Amino acid sequence: MTTEATQRLAARKMYGGDGSSPAYMDQEVLSWSPEKITLKTFDLFLLSGKKNDINRMNRVLIELMGSLNFEYEEPATRLYRIYEFCQRCIMQRNYDTPIKIIQELRDTWAKAHSLE
Repeated sequence: MTTEATQRLAARKMYGGDGSSPAYMDQEVLSWSPEKITLKTFDLFLLSGKKNDINRMNRVLIELMGSLNFEYEEPATRLYRIYEFCQRCIMQRNYDTPIKIIQELRDTWAKAHSLE
């Protein structure tokens, strides 16, 4: 998937998913770096957690899992396992643990990439 296609997908997910977002929002998202898209994906998970939107939480985790680069096998595998653990917690109706984990990942990601 190209960067532009990934950004368009992120735009649809961030702004409702039906392609009806205003053009300025699409342009804003299209200008985001891959690092910022990942940050916003973490934000989407956290927002979904606050709303107890289990389906969206799982969809976000699937997106995060799918975005991992396994050319860097060890960190990608570790993150994949963390995301799987979060999915299991959600299935067991334990929402606080994955929210805390993703919040920590989000904060670390933002700091590492000097975002916000």
